[in-house]
Amino acid sequence: MPHRWITSDTETTLHLWPHQSLTPRGFRWFFGITAGLIALPILAVLGSLVAWVLMIFFGLMLSATWWAVMRNRADRHMHEELTLAPGRVRLAHVPARGAAVKEWEANPYWVRLNLRDDGPVKNYLTLSGAGREVELGAFLSEEERQTLYGELGQRLRQAAQA
Repeated sequence: MPHRWITSDTETTLHLWPHQSLTPRGFRWFFGITAGLIALPILAVLGSLVAWVLMIFFGLMLSATWWAVMRNRADRHMHEELTLAPGRVRLAHVPARGAAVKEWEANPYWVRLNLRDDGPVKNYLTLSGAGREVELGAFLSEEERQTLYGELGQRLRQAAQA
């Protein structure tokens, strides 16, 4: 699961981020193989007008693929930070592009952790407190949200007792 717990003397912080399966090296391989496979049909018509027409469409397709992969890479900067400190729980959602950071804060004693099947997705994970309910880990899979529910529940109980 793409998360990391960082514990200090006074607080515990959970960092969550979306899956990032395509490394820079993997990107070079993917794009190189894709360009090579797309260029193969051009070899059959090399030297004719058809080759130039095909190159225009292949160039457009490679550009669209490049744009899609770059947009996905930009989305990788999205993350969430949940900080558990004595008397305070703080959730900060940092979006991928330009929008302001969304923050929520509550007293850990009054915070409820919910894992519901009746939400927009299965194992919908939310935190309730301070008059609001906020979603946690929207980019995680069902199993990852369930695992996080167990881990976070235990840490929230500890924070409420401190």
